[in-house]
Amino acid sequence: MLKRTLAAMALTTIVASSNAAFADDAQIADLIKAAQQEGAVWSLAMPDPWANWKETWQDITNLYGIEHIDTDMSSAQEIAKFDAEKNNPTGDIGDIGQAFAEVAVKKGVTQPYKPTTWDSIPDWAKDQDGHWCLAYTGTIAFMTNITLVKNPPKSWADLLKGDYKITVGDVGIAAQANNAVLAAAIGLGGDETNLKPAYEFFGELARQGRLLFTDPSLANLEKGEVEVALLWDFNALNYRDQVDPTRFDVTIPEEGSVTSGYTTIINKYAAHPNAAKLAREFIFSDKGQINLARGYARPIRSDVVLPEDVKAKLIPDEAYKNARPIKDFAAWEKSSRQMPRMWQEYVLIHQQ
Repeated sequence: MLKRTLAAMALTTIVASSNAAFADDAQIADLIKAAQQEGAVWSLAMPDPWANWKETWQDITNLYGIEHIDTDMSSAQEIAKFDAEKNNPTGDIGDIGQAFAEVAVKKGVTQPYKPTTWDSIPDWAKDQDGHWCLAYTGTIAFMTNITLVKNPPKSWADLLKGDYKITVGDVGIAAQANNAVLAAAIGLGGDETNLKPAYEFFGELARQGRLLFTDPSLANLEKGEVEVALLWDFNALNYRDQVDPTRFDVTIPEEGSVTSGYTTIINKYAAHPNAAKLAREFIFSDKGQINLARGYARPIRSDVVLPEDVKAKLIPDEAYKNARPIKDFAAWEKSSRQMPRMWQEYVLIHQQ
């Protein structure tokens, strides 16, 4: 009983520090009690190294005595797993890309839960009923090996004028590479409905023999095989610090870029639904948001005050002034389906 009381007090403190709007202490205490009775939470695609999930799961286990198991997989696989295992679920909560959020809702595999910090989550980053809400975002950035490129690019125009090679990844397949195309379109005057400026841009780079389609992975960066890569900012910053912070420059393109995010979804058929709700509650608390920032992800709540050592790991806020979230997901979904054909027509045809 004492442990449960202390756990309730701990989360109540976390929630209070987050300016909770509509949950009282008794509701939080009841949620903790129900979650502890379930005793475990099974997550999908929330592994220890990604976005510092390790610290969040450790905090939840230490505070509430709830065991945790994760199985890594893609966003599409998560949704399919929730749907296929209705009668014998092995996943309670998952982390999926924003583009998959409405897919999950339409599939009918989610259940709503609004954390007590709901009002501090931007409207564009949440479902009005609480089926999904972004916990953190990523923005396409340039990662430059400054031992190989002495004048690191700051803009899409700089990329076009350079003499170095640019690694974009597997466009048409990899989400990060696809979003790099959308980021270029936004920066060059296009949008979700019009990716032509980006195709023409990358086509010109291909004609110059300066476009590489290999994976801008940590291993390739370590080997010095990447001069400039297009990556999510949280991947770029993480790789930078793992390899050598003095070797790399990470910047958001000045003309514009795309910001997207990742959302938790709670399985409609979860074996441990209250533990999943408690996990979401913690993720959106101040402590949970700071944990994500320690993993280089930009927390969705702008009212969270990050410790100075955490802020120092991230790109300054002013660099994101021309980055924007996806506005038209239906158009982006249509453009994404057409991307393999358009990439072949505009870009791969010039591959040297």
